[in-house]
Amino acid sequence: MTLCSLASDELPTLPASRGETRVVVAMSGGVDSSVVAALLKEQGYDVVGVTLQLYDHGEATHRKGACCAGQDIQDARAVAARLGIPHFVLDYERQFQERVIDEFAASYASGETPVPCIACNQFIKFADLFETAKDLGAHVLATGHYISSRDDGQGGRALYRARDASRDQSYFLFATTREQLKMLRFPLGDYTKAEVREMARRFSLEVADKPDSQDICFVPSGRYTDVVQKLAPESVVPGEIVHVDGRVLGRHAGVVHYTVGQRRGLGLGAAIAGRDAQPLFVVRIDAARAQVVVGPREALETRAVALRDVNWIGPGEFCQLPPQGIDIMARVRSTRPPVPARLIAREGREATVVFAAGEFGVSPGQACVFYDRADDLARVLGGGFIAAVEPARQSVSVMAPTPRAATARGAPR
Repeated sequence: MTLCSLASDELPTLPASRGETRVVVAMSGGVDSSVVAALLKEQGYDVVGVTLQLYDHGEATHRKGACCAGQDIQDARAVAARLGIPHFVLDYERQFQERVIDEFAASYASGETPVPCIACNQFIKFADLFETAKDLGAHVLATGHYISSRDDGQGGRALYRARDASRDQSYFLFATTREQLKMLRFPLGDYTKAEVREMARRFSLEVADKPDSQDICFVPSGRYTDVVQKLAPESVVPGEIVHVDGRVLGRHAGVVHYTVGQRRGLGLGAAIAGRDAQPLFVVRIDAARAQVVVGPREALETRAVALRDVNWIGPGEFCQLPPQGIDIMARVRSTRPPVPARLIAREGREATVVFAAGEFGVSPGQACVFYDRADDLARVLGGGFIAAVEPARQSVSVMAPTPRAATARGAPR
């Protein structure tokens, strides 16, 4: 397969030729962004590679499964040299520390389950990097994310899930704004990972078989609590492990060691845990009281969530949604499929999402992303961050959105 060219109707005001069209590619040093740079260079665009140094990578250098580390910067530089394109390494450590790492630690310490990759895209890659791309004279900023964007027929762009559902990264990109979408392009949205690796071999890129990053890049040990204890040691306060029925079952060394839905490693001991007829799970974390609340699996069921900082990139305006809400497909974790739900807009950038059936293990701090349908042709309507988990306040009939022809939602894939 070959990548379709960046057609004129997909870009802001373009120069007359591809050679005059500058595309800045965010190069992480992995196979995906490397292939994007190679394909665009092959098609004659004026390609510039940019790699972000986001944190002190000494501890993570050469560690399998870590991204954005020192070796990744070297790999990106080597790919750029092979392609014959300019390459810049930008020091964004301070911004990354303040907007991503510190916020991650604070969120975890407050009992939430944060998603730092969303914050990185929202505040670093699609904010600071955007301005850098403009300073470099870019007409377009391209990345190696697995997601698609297309003309929405109204002078803007719309986001869609990737063709390869197993690689789809739409959950992490819901906070992308309409203005950013006008300049952003995701050339790999219609490809599978296997196809991308094959293209890397065709270009003789040394990263063709490089393993994908798996861990959060600034947690080289894989232990999130190490980061929290280092940055917010005052938040690691011992407390009680309490059953949902009020019984005190034991003690813990700090709520940062627990996440909602956790079953193993509760620190209760087999004898205490065995008193309950069913296995125990972390149901809720009350950081203010230094309590970890546990209970049976059914206590994890969530029928509705309250959202903050909602970003709407669907048709129309968020504030103009009908008072009774609209039927959507909602996704509360990147590893879960979207499920039928009802989205009800509140004042400001707040909303309530009511699920048609119970969702389990939902935690404040996670994202809830909205789609217009269930399959891989789904349009991303936006999303928000879960502020609170709550029972449904009213009986709402929720149905899956009615599938529509793909051609009615944009160019066919």
